[in-house]
Amino acid sequence: MRIRTVMALTGALTLSLVSGCAQGGAAGSGANSVTYWLWDANQLPAYQACAKGFEKENPGLNVKITQMGWADYWTKLTASFIAGTEPDVFTDHIQKFGQFADLNVLEPLDDLGIDDSTYQTGLGANWVGQDGHRYGAPKDWDTVALFYNKKLTGAAGLTADQLNSLSWNPKDGGTFEKAIAHLTVDRNGRRGDEPGFDKHHVEVYGLATGGAGDADGQTTWSPFTGSAGWNYTDKARWGDAYEYDSRTFQSVIDWYFGLAKKGYLAPFTDYTDGANPANAQVASGRAATAFDGAWMISTYYGTKGLDVGTAVTPTGPSGKRATMMNGLADSVTKNARNKEGAKKWVKYLASNECQKTVGRYGIVFPATPDGTAAAVAAYRKKGIDVSAFTEPVTDKRHARTFAFPVTDYAADVYALMRPAMQDVFANDAPVSGLTKTNDQINFILGQ
Repeated sequence: MRIRTVMALTGALTLSLVSGCAQGGAAGSGANSVTYWLWDANQLPAYQACAKGFEKENPGLNVKITQMGWADYWTKLTASFIAGTEPDVFTDHIQKFGQFADLNVLEPLDDLGIDDSTYQTGLGANWVGQDGHRYGAPKDWDTVALFYNKKLTGAAGLTADQLNSLSWNPKDGGTFEKAIAHLTVDRNGRRGDEPGFDKHHVEVYGLATGGAGDADGQTTWSPFTGSAGWNYTDKARWGDAYEYDSRTFQSVIDWYFGLAKKGYLAPFTDYTDGANPANAQVASGRAATAFDGAWMISTYYGTKGLDVGTAVTPTGPSGKRATMMNGLADSVTKNARNKEGAKKWVKYLASNECQKTVGRYGIVFPATPDGTAAAVAAYRKKGIDVSAFTEPVTDKRHARTFAFPVTDYAADVYALMRPAMQDVFANDAPVSGLTKTNDQINFILGQ
């Protein structure tokens, strides 16, 4: 029997015992309809528009879309697999893909004729399982950039050009740490780089906190570990071993969370996923900058009273900037009631026609180059410059993009790394303790 954490035992393992024999399929689906789940309310209008185009091309077929919040989405999706009420099609996340593939709840999509070269580099290959079958059709992509409150950066005398040319290293933090220190202000009005700065009573932090980063650090420490040349696992996809025991990784983490000890990075206690995420800290003036993903562009720029800009991630010891490039996909469930209709819908979702439709809404970057171009144009029409997110994808000479780690036992990795990273950030636990956590993770992967 495979070893599982308590988290996996209470959810995923139960799922593996029943998914193979669940009957029926998605509630409300049938020969004339396809049920489709997604979590992003901002994207709902775009996919409703795609549904109209699909229905026009496929008379007699209609798409029933259900949207719910991120947390509820995964809980209800897992429950639906167990109950046999899963949707025909759902928006899939690479973090969940390994577990779903392992539990045999996804339908292979090899017959859709998905051509990886049709999409932005790397997006298609991420959705091929260890068995060689494709389980997701590329949907969109995102990168990470530095959002900044223009009022606060202006008051500090930092220009957009300066923010776009920062560099860092784990020894003294480079110009990035100098900028973050200068943006930090204590209750007496002293900046973090001025004599007499009181790190115990900070009014404005140079950098917002996004929490401890769990196992991936997507919008926290990953731009730094990535630009230091570190990789999550021993292989680009389906690695056999994680590398949280790496000296490079641990030195970067020690420096990054050390920013909080200096008073420049908002403390762990300032972060709440629902009530006080990074964007809220920037909007309130509690923090001057925040690393965040492209999916948050509309949120930052749509915040009343906030004049915001974006800058590329800082250049690291490797000589390059770095950002995670994540991409969502659409997957068909193994027990979809209308499997034929579901596959037609997924193929349409991955088509250039639908991707351009989504792009014109200016909410996300669709997976095809034409879809991305439509999104960039839509953002430009709104007065938003998104080059900080798109440049890393095209400028391979100066920037590195890397994928979300794709391995087996993703839930177990998360369950082990989340408290370990929180202990380092919140309790100043030594980073060397991550070696033991890494050993535990790799023991599980070896089962």
